[in-house]
Amino acid sequence: MFKNYIKIAWRNLMKNKVYSFINISGLTIGLTCCFIICVYLVNELSYDKYNKQAEHVYRVERTFLNQEDKSVSLDLGAVAPPFAPLLKNDFKEIKTITTILPIGDGTIQYNDKIFKENELYFADEHLFDVFDVNLKEGNIKNALTEPYSILLTEEVAKRYFGNENPINKMIKINQQLLFKVTGIYESLPANSHWHPDVLLSFSSLKDTAIYGEEQLRTNWGNNMFYLYLLLPKGFDAKQLEAQFPAFLNRHVPDGSNKASNWTSLSLRKLSDIHLYSHKDSELEENGDIKRVYIFSIIGIFILLIACINYMNLSTARSALRAREIGVRKVVGANKSELIAQFLSESILICWVAAFISFLLTWLLLPLLNNLSGQTLSMSLLLKAQILIPLLLLPFFIGIVSGIYPAIFLSSFRPVKVLKGLFKNSEKAFSLRKILVVIQFSISIILIVSTAIVFQQLSFIQNKSLGFNKEQVIILNNNDGLDQSFQSFRNSLTTNTAIQDVARSSRIPSGRLLDAQGAQINLGNSLAPSKADIKYLRVDEGFIPTYGISMLSGRNFKGQDGSDTSSFVLNQAAVRALGIQSNEEALGKQFKYGDQMGQIAGVMNDFNFESLHQRILPLVLSVSTGENDYNRISIRVSGDVQRAVQHIEATWKKYLPEVPFDYTFLDSRFADLYKAEHQQQVIFSVFAGVAIFIACLGLFGLSAFTITQRVKEIGIRKVLGASIGSIVRLLSKDFLLLVALAALVAFPIAWFAMSSWLSDFAYRIDISWEVFVVATCVALLIAFITISVQTVKAALANPVKSLRSE
Repeated sequence: MFKNYIKIAWRNLMKNKVYSFINISGLTIGLTCCFIICVYLVNELSYDKYNKQAEHVYRVERTFLNQEDKSVSLDLGAVAPPFAPLLKNDFKEIKTITTILPIGDGTIQYNDKIFKENELYFADEHLFDVFDVNLKEGNIKNALTEPYSILLTEEVAKRYFGNENPINKMIKINQQLLFKVTGIYESLPANSHWHPDVLLSFSSLKDTAIYGEEQLRTNWGNNMFYLYLLLPKGFDAKQLEAQFPAFLNRHVPDGSNKASNWTSLSLRKLSDIHLYSHKDSELEENGDIKRVYIFSIIGIFILLIACINYMNLSTARSALRAREIGVRKVVGANKSELIAQFLSESILICWVAAFISFLLTWLLLPLLNNLSGQTLSMSLLLKAQILIPLLLLPFFIGIVSGIYPAIFLSSFRPVKVLKGLFKNSEKAFSLRKILVVIQFSISIILIVSTAIVFQQLSFIQNKSLGFNKEQVIILNNNDGLDQSFQSFRNSLTTNTAIQDVARSSRIPSGRLLDAQGAQINLGNSLAPSKADIKYLRVDEGFIPTYGISMLSGRNFKGQDGSDTSSFVLNQAAVRALGIQSNEEALGKQFKYGDQMGQIAGVMNDFNFESLHQRILPLVLSVSTGENDYNRISIRVSGDVQRAVQHIEATWKKYLPEVPFDYTFLDSRFADLYKAEHQQQVIFSVFAGVAIFIACLGLFGLSAFTITQRVKEIGIRKVLGASIGSIVRLLSKDFLLLVALAALVAFPIAWFAMSSWLSDFAYRIDISWEVFVVATCVALLIAFITISVQTVKAALANPVKSLRSE
């Protein structure tokens, strides 16, 4: 019997090739989108789970609060160095603690080979007890134990040593420190929240030439140490978190022994970091659980549209199979057998579509990887817990999309069918209308979403940031320039293409994470300010290099970095300090941290960070110590290529052993919105796919409806109806459904995009024009789809349709 069902299903597919093509094409496109999204979701949900103990590993995170209103002023994924030994000592339930310290980029030299490496970390000897690191060479027990030990990935080792054995070889870091290679390890998987290229032994930090043992025990201000705990199996991390306030009060220096009033610690499971953690400091850019939800919904919606196509066409064409069903019932087929037959047809179509979809997914993944910058692979779907549901998916879709047509078709009464009294049910027609409305509602939601994402990105790119980010070249500062920077700057500015040069602790496009206590004299003496004010160490070239406007007062004096008793504040800082005007701020005594001086100037507010963040109170001051300047900013004009060549030549003159490397500031700002750009592209693609599948179904439905009304059209033409009136008549019902779909889609799209825009501190207002344009686009596409059939029907010779009457 089952073989017979398959045979009949195949014959029906071959007999009605156009409708079979529409059904299979719609399902294939829907399933392909579903499979691609599934690959992405599986990858996102798999982060850090390659670690065997991932479910028992937690990262310690630290939050700082404003004392005035207890709002969060700084939210970090890292902590200060004293926490590690104190936590281990106070909480015996912690099995292991490991600490890593990112140091960003640096130069590595072996003999005459010297390269810049981007992912350098200090890591302690307990790293291997917490993370699964595959050590290819070296002894895992002592690879990171001794000071000045270094581990390299296979790729990095190959770059320096080729086929030579690297173990016990000496290499130089940043032209200063010699480290011994004690191991080679395999790069961490792509689905890890950090990817170190080089691991330096944490014990090396005890050397005062690098950091100092005293600093490790007492420095509570350097919150750049990432701390991971391994807890016993079954242990509730909340129990540990509940003891953190008392722990902070015991150990963190605070005059009132109430450190928990202004700072707190929390734990985050290792496997939750990638999707749920969006701290002010992260080792790498993380994903977002919101994107997982969005793509899941989009995948379900597109699959739903494809299933609706099948349901609509199957029920619409029910009259063509009425006699077949009547004959089968007369010869003894019962309702359950007919349902089984039609479901087998539906499942067969789904299996054909699924097979093609797997091939398309495999072919399209490289393109998706180029678009997203990820390394997605079909192998992600080969795990049993993923593969088995995917293999069952065609059965499920076949049943879901075929169950209503099967029940509907099997319910025909053979007496009426065989007497020619059968008519399509009004209920079925109403259901088809509802399904068309659902299809186009989803399509219009995606069109509106695409348009709003595009508008927000355009707003971001064109909004004035309060400074000029164009044609600014960024270099990493080097210790070798500390004593010769003025000479370096003078050499640069001999070229007319170099306009200004500046040094700073951070550069725009980064995060403002540095803060100290501020004191302001608003009366007779200095008084602490409750305002949370961030700071930058800059030289006198920073403000002119970035084209920041001075609203009152002056910039820093001189070119020798001696103006250490002056401060420049932004307007937000002036307001936060309770000063009524910019002019009133000038000359006031101001102390920031240990630095005492006067407010010399007030600059305009500018967006140092991305537009996701609001403008923060900010104070600029000239450095009073060494190593405060991490970046060099150079404004160029005219021939940029010639300017870069001059900068490179000057760099090599002063730092011949340091590789020259640079970025453009505007490209760094573009990178801040890379995720939004990817969302725009993905929304555009899926909106196009959704509207295409919906129109594919509309094409089939309109074609069938028109064939049912061909005699009516012939009579209308004989009675004098124009081609335009016939096209309007045939198109009106379908276009009304699209218009109704727009009304359904508007509130849903508005709510969804309002939620998305809430992540931006600076954003557009959603305008009604977007919804009008989206509706017009949907109506136009639907009309073009329908008109292919309606115009053809209107132009047909009525004699052909009426000759049999």
